[in-house]
Amino acid sequence: MSATPTRRIPAVVTLLALLALTGCAVGRGHPAHARQVAAAEATASASAATPSVSPSVTAKPAFKSLAWYVSQVPTFPEAPVPQPVPLPTTGSAPFWHRLPTDQKVAFITIDDGGLARPPGVIDFIWEARIPVTMFLNSPAAAEHTDYFRQIEAVGGVVENHTIAHNSLAGRSYDYQRQEICGAADRLEGLFGKRPTLFRPPFGEHDSTTLKAAHDCGAKAVFHWTETVHEGKVRYQTPEKVVQPGDVLLMHFRPALMDDLLAALKAIHRAGLTPALLEQYVR
Repeated sequence: MSATPTRRIPAVVTLLALLALTGCAVGRGHPAHARQVAAAEATASASAATPSVSPSVTAKPAFKSLAWYVSQVPTFPEAPVPQPVPLPTTGSAPFWHRLPTDQKVAFITIDDGGLARPPGVIDFIWEARIPVTMFLNSPAAAEHTDYFRQIEAVGGVVENHTIAHNSLAGRSYDYQRQEICGAADRLEGLFGKRPTLFRPPFGEHDSTTLKAAHDCGAKAVFHWTETVHEGKVRYQTPEKVVQPGDVLLMHFRPALMDDLLAALKAIHRAGLTPALLEQYVR
């Protein structure tokens, strides 16, 4: 994850000569949020005519403000060019705790959607360029579509987490297919793209789950290797460190900003870079 390059205002000889005469100075522009570009263009002339006082460079952002969260994000190595993993052709979707890749990447996933949707998350994902996969229950997605569309607009991807969030293991094929296909149909209608990944509720599944997921269009079924809750990473493997291909699980809960930051720091400590799961499973 690399910082967005600062845009520079081009200068020509005649402009420099004019500025020398008028005593004006041309500085660097600041990167603009995508949703603020239109407003910035509309007020450009007014801003140029009315100088403003720059904030102190020593001022620290307020604790747990958006600026504070962004300031805490580590700098990552550039993500490698994704190498998609091979998929089986057996008529069942593969089930993975960890994506089978040696590339130095890890994946952030967020589940459910019905409990809490902190508003600052949208801007945090955008400002910090966090690649996230959202495994949504279709009723929550339908009730809070605008929120998830905003995350989608800044780089998130919507995937399938059933309708009712019931355990699927041991259920009939028809029941499981309805839960998976029904949610996929609804999510496709809401977001214009059919989910290609699936996470069973609680991670509980059986061979019928993998068959039904495949029949509903899922290319892979995912568990996880770390969970993140209230800013604490809990490792599910003996290594106690994020490994290449690891999948970090969190939920749409009140502390999601802290969870995202904790996940980013854990990935950075491991010498890895956050990547988008969908770029590796095509």
